[in-house]
Amino acid sequence: MAPDLLIRNGRVIDPKNNIDEITDIAVKNGKIAIVDHERANSSNIIDARDALVLPGIIDMHAHVYWGATSLGIDGDALAKRSGTTCWLDVGSAGPGNFAGFRRFIAERNQTKVRALLHISFAGIFGFGKEVSVGESDDLRLLNPSVCANIAKNNPDLIRGIKVRIGRHASGFNGIAPLDLALEAADLAGMPLMCHIDFPPPSIDDVLNKLRPGDVLTHAFRPRPNAPIDGKGAIREAVLAARERGVLFDIGHGMGSFSFDVAEQMLEQGFMPDVISSDVHALCIDGPAFDNLVTMTKFLHLGMPLPDVVRAVTAAPAAFMGEPNLGHLGAGATADIAILRQIDTPTRLVDVSGDARISSQRLDVQAVILDGQLWHDASVAN
Repeated sequence: MAPDLLIRNGRVIDPKNNIDEITDIAVKNGKIAIVDHERANSSNIIDARDALVLPGIIDMHAHVYWGATSLGIDGDALAKRSGTTCWLDVGSAGPGNFAGFRRFIAERNQTKVRALLHISFAGIFGFGKEVSVGESDDLRLLNPSVCANIAKNNPDLIRGIKVRIGRHASGFNGIAPLDLALEAADLAGMPLMCHIDFPPPSIDDVLNKLRPGDVLTHAFRPRPNAPIDGKGAIREAVLAARERGVLFDIGHGMGSFSFDVAEQMLEQGFMPDVISSDVHALCIDGPAFDNLVTMTKFLHLGMPLPDVVRAVTAAPAAFMGEPNLGHLGAGATADIAILRQIDTPTRLVDVSGDARISSQRLDVQAVILDGQLWHDASVAN
């Protein structure tokens, strides 16, 4: 039986299934189908010659609660330039406003949306240019039992618990918000993602609390609370956390990615587990832009392309417990990003204004959602 869609001649990179070769991808009934190269034919063919064919990109740190939070962006609109087919919104919504996130975002977006539920009752409610209020600053908003109950009652969307701590997000509460979030995660039986900004607490204090499967986001942030010490060596707490299974996520954003730190981490053989944009209203026009730009930065830094692809596909899918996403094996959901590596000098900037000139950039050619051509960059919108 002929496939519904046939993507031909692209460089297929699927780290979960150890594929990196020029081949075809067939789609049938919204799923990846086995390609019969002798008989494969379709009335619907995409020529991906000289392009990269990847599992749909999963941005594991984003803020897409558009219109309800000051930092929310329109996920579907941004997906067309970034190749993102699934967003993990990390803490925009808390127990008090998650119902709105479900009805007005998750159920209406065409791209897939999942969430980490904020331990703070109102989520990230005061993050903007004019007003900045740390949602973890008032411990009265952090109720582990209430948070865990909402998380357990929404298992189709909620993949874990989020907490933001540090001087900006939690004032001088120290490690207390993390302890409360860990209690909520334990009650819900879910992993936790922890944001860290300026001390207190220190990165060592945070990492020493995290469990196997938990995530430290903003993992390559500039000092203070960088993963390297004053001599440029990776902190012992960072190495110990990775050894016991803590995951390290980039979460670029407006303040959390440093070229200098990333170069030193990669030189010492420490690659991030997940590459994500932390895209929100204050960084969508720079310095983060989107996850395709963040991927381009890591390619420029010398991270091998298959490892970059793994960090935006198989790795986030595994954390999120999504066995049908993040790969192109038979039976997987047919979410696909077709990208091109454009040879052109591209200026890349980190959150401190430090710049690098890359010889290439990644651009979107097409996005397939559930087996349907959802976006074709060659066609004007």
